Amino acid sequence: MEQKYVMAAIDAALKAGERILSIYEDPRSDFEIERKADNSPLTIADRKAHEAIVAILNETPFPVLSEEGKHMDYAVRRGWDTLWIVDPLDGTKEFIKRNGEFTVNIALVQNAVPVMGVIYVPVKKELYFAVEGTGAYKCSGIVSLEDEGVTLQQMIEKSERMPLADTRDHFIAVASRSHLTPETETYIADLKKKHGSVELISSGSSIKICLVAEGKADVYPRFAPTMEWDTAAGHAIARAAGMEVYQAGKEEPLRYNKEDLLNPWFIVEPKHTEIK
Repeated sequence: MEQKYVMAAIDAALKAGERILSIYEDPRSDFEIERKADNSPLTIADRKAHEAIVAILNETPFPVLSEEGKHMDYAVRRGWDTLWIVDPLDGTKEFIKRNGEFTVNIALVQNAVPVMGVIYVPVKKELYFAVEGTGAYKCSGIVSLEDEGVTLQQMIEKSERMPLADTRDHFIAVASRSHLTPETETYIADLKKKHGSVELISSGSSIKICLVAEGKADVYPRFAPTMEWDTAAGHAIARAAGMEVYQAGKEEPLRYNKEDLLNPWFIVEPKHTEIK
């Protein structure tokens, strides 16, 4: 993985975050406007973030698949062995509710596997990034790259490697406290039988996958619809932190650039070790 592509993705995510915050923090932004309307803060922020990302990623040799371009014909996409998968603003409900739990997601996928991922949380100024074979990292208090010559090694030096050391003594699952699907309730009931007490923690957007990658949670079951751009970046980060995103009920991970961009249900948890 060439460093310049990782740094391009980090730069793109930070610039998109800056564009999103310019709308999110603008006192003139009217959050009462119908969310999908062309003049809603959400639509404007989404578009500006998309423009910032594409301007940078279009300089690389790889095509970009994003929510904006979801209607692209599979006959064209199927020939892409390497591509960017992008969600310029993940967590639309979080943006509208103004709780800060929205992200910018950028992944590089090779042969259906996410090999590099960047997730930026603009309000918290937190950047997660990961490269296959190098590791997964969290950088706090970052709003931009100081100059164009910043290297990946410099980024790593000012970041924490994930999973972070954790000394908790109980099992934690990422799940919505307010609306659990019946399938998730059953899954958590089974966890309680196995682990005794299970604490539920909740978050928005792809931060949920990052909580497992960080070691702040043990598992994240998702038995509801998601799209490839919701998970690709988080999946790369989870993989590089020793976790995996398995299709529910299978030993197989999620795959990307499929004909149908809808993900099956999945579970984020530590990578299963093969029993020899």
